[in-house]
Amino acid sequence: MTLLDDLLADLTAEGDRLREVVGVLDADGWATPTPAEGWTVATQVAHLLWTDETATTAARSHVEPEPWDAVVQAAMADPDGFVDAGAHELATLAPTELLAGWDAARVTLGQALRELPEGQKMPWFGPPMSAASMATARFMETWAHALDVHAALGLEVEQTDRIKHVAHIGVRTRGYSFVNRGLDVPAAEVRVELTAPSGETWTWGPDDAPESVTGSAIDFCELVTQRVHRADTDLVATGPGADAWLDVAQCFAGPAGPGREASA
Repeated sequence: MTLLDDLLADLTAEGDRLREVVGVLDADGWATPTPAEGWTVATQVAHLLWTDETATTAARSHVEPEPWDAVVQAAMADPDGFVDAGAHELATLAPTELLAGWDAARVTLGQALRELPEGQKMPWFGPPMSAASMATARFMETWAHALDVHAALGLEVEQTDRIKHVAHIGVRTRGYSFVNRGLDVPAAEVRVELTAPSGETWTWGPDDAPESVTGSAIDFCELVTQRVHRADTDLVATGPGADAWLDVAQCFAGPAGPGREASA
């Protein structure tokens, strides 16, 4: 199997797990508020549907440019709100229709990413992305929004080592986290050492880096997706640059989010 095959298999598994949860909900379950202000369970799934469809449009833009051009124009017209608007619009669909749409979008996205010519990058709301990078990003978002759904429904979710994809994109976006807030990127290199759900140790960065971040991979992934306040994690930063990073960490594209409030 190729890297893309592995990524898409993990993306499918993560999506299937969320689908099992929402597929049995009644109307009240779909209307349950989630930790994201103003978003219900339906809005969370609708956002995944919208983004999967939009990613498919981007992946096929090298042969069908017009649909992607329309997305770009909509983004330019409402840069801060058009993504949320898409989620809220789709969330008005009946649950069966919403689920059917998401089912179809997940399959179509996988096909579109596999069909992207080798070496070809697709446009996105930031730097162009390879098929593997987009699959990683879709995994990250699916995992993060599933956290919100599970929290809303009072369900525990057993984490797997698939979250390494989220940790990886979290490390890769360290510089972006600063730039996205108009801040200078600290010059010192950072060593990241995280403990996976399986107990394995994952590392990024040089062994002799002057600064470091250590702790639970789950906590790190929740922090970079802004699903937890830093104070509620076990993460330890050594060095001023690493410390500043944990205050602004963001692995998703778009405006810097408000994050979550610390628990009382």
